[in-house]
Amino acid sequence: MELNKRIVNTKLFIDKHFALPVDLDTLSAEACVSKFHFIRTFKKSYNRTPHQYLTQKRIDKAKELLCKPKYSINTVCQRVGFESQQTFAQKFKQHTGHTPTQYRRMCIVLQNVVKTAPARVIPFCFLSKLGPEGILDEI
Repeated sequence: MELNKRIVNTKLFIDKHFALPVDLDTLSAEACVSKFHFIRTFKKSYNRTPHQYLTQKRIDKAKELLCKPKYSINTVCQRVGFESQQTFAQKFKQHTGHTPTQYRRMCIVLQNVVKTAPARVIPFCFLSKLGPEGILDEI
């Protein structure tokens, strides 16, 4: 029980400090266990290694920031904790199937669709509850 609490606290530590250089030594010390035991226990709890979890956390935050045009791609890269733009672009594409630039373009297109034709982005299951008249009113 105590080990699980420490693993959860370490996950929360990653969530809070994902943009900083976080290494396995720091994380295992935070959990007060050996590196190898920490990796096994973390993976058992979260279905991914601490490194995979950290990378996914950074990618998720990058996706959020890329949809805000005020941040350059280089700024997003730095804000989420990647050391180089090349590594960031490579990992981002690996996780999303798109480069950061492509993803940003898709966000801009989607934001424009939401502004101009919101019914196009509402799932059909919600629209169907409005009935035919409600759908036509929304479109």
